[in-house]
Amino acid sequence: MYRGRIAPSPTGYLHTGHARTFYTAWQRARQTKGQLVYRNEDLDALRCRSEFAAAAIHDLRQFGLDWDEGPDLINPSNPAGGPYGPYNQSERGPYYLQAWQQLFERGVIYPCPWSRADIRKYLETQEAKNGQRPMPNGGQHADSETVFPAALRSPIPTERPASNPGNTNWRLRLEYGRQIYFQDQQQGPQVFTAGIDFGDFLIWRKDGWPSYELAVVVDDAAMQITEVVRGMDLLLSTARQIILYELLHAEIPAFYHCELVTDQNGQRLAKRHASLALRNVLQQISPVEIRATLF
Repeated sequence: MYRGRIAPSPTGYLHTGHARTFYTAWQRARQTKGQLVYRNEDLDALRCRSEFAAAAIHDLRQFGLDWDEGPDLINPSNPAGGPYGPYNQSERGPYYLQAWQQLFERGVIYPCPWSRADIRKYLETQEAKNGQRPMPNGGQHADSETVFPAALRSPIPTERPASNPGNTNWRLRLEYGRQIYFQDQQQGPQVFTAGIDFGDFLIWRKDGWPSYELAVVVDDAAMQITEVVRGMDLLLSTARQIILYELLHAEIPAFYHCELVTDQNGQRLAKRHASLALRNVLQQISPVEIRATLF
């Protein structure tokens, strides 16, 4: 059975770009008579707020979407909101810790003391020293993420077993030069190269929570998601996540990356575009009219 998901992060009000992506996810689930999961990705304690989480559910309901599992469907006959709950990421800590332990036991992660500022400083020093940047593409991909320099890698810990990550960042050690291929259901064939398009990436943060990459892989695998529908700005994340699926021996879902909605200046929408917040647009035109505009 097809299983898709809607997974907003409650760091602000949803905008019409989210509406387009989530409507696509809803369509693909309903057209196949499959199931749709709603997951609240609320791991960012500093930015996520309960009022935004409640608003997202309300606004998507007003937009005409429904789902089969989710945090708003808890009742006496469905105490977790569905068979794969909880559906709030902030309540799924044990699942993430178990995945961290698996990666630790496989000897593929290492503690990383370097901050983003440290990494930038190292790259700038190398550039000044050698007259060129040490990584292809200037150490940058199109999403402006600095490729982690292999020279800053810490040794892989050899002590076994470990019970928890402690208060430090952990990175996944990649095989630089390896190419990741996948066929996107909307954007076509994709290829990314470790060490050029992305480097050793965070899988655990020093605040005690997993990175986005690890959390969504763990949850999509646990919730048996068969296709991930999201914006094409996350194509690079998909390449990283495929590596994690493989290391965790989890089945890799299909991927469908939607075109992004832009403003009048051609800039992709962000939650700071208050005038294009879904709840504001719904006060002016109907869901049917919004869908006609977006598709």
